[in-house]
Amino acid sequence: MSLKDKLLEDYKTAMKEKDVVRKNVVGMVRAAILQFEKDNKVVLDDSGVLNVIAKEIKKRKDSLPEYIKSGRQDLIDELNREIEILNSYLPPMLSEEQIEQLVKETIEVIKPNGMKDMGKVMQEVMKRVSGRAEGKVVSEIVKKYLQQ
Repeated sequence: MSLKDKLLEDYKTAMKEKDVVRKNVVGMVRAAILQFEKDNKVVLDDSGVLNVIAKEIKKRKDSLPEYIKSGRQDLIDELNREIEILNSYLPPMLSEEQIEQLVKETIEVIKPNGMKDMGKVMQEVMKRVSGRAEGKVVSEIVKKYLQQ
């Protein structure tokens, strides 16, 4: 079963069980996938769907500090539940050691000339981790190795 099919099944299940938060989250993800496909005139495979889900998680994590500032615990709890639901669709995250190994392998292949080639290295590493690591973590590790 593809990830899109799983999202559709989960959407139907959430509607039957009257799980409003899950239904809304899955519906938003499905809409984001459809929008991406229409905008780019492509049909996403599971890897592309994972990237859309990762972007949705990032949006929510980025807005979390604003919710915390507002002091509305109900909104904070709902946002955390949305993040938890979205994370359930992602494969297990890579450890820092695994990311470092991927960065080392990529650097050996690309042979960058210092920090000016960071974009090339990042692009290749992010293709290989596809939704299993946050870009911020990968960026820090790439910087560490390129500054050596």
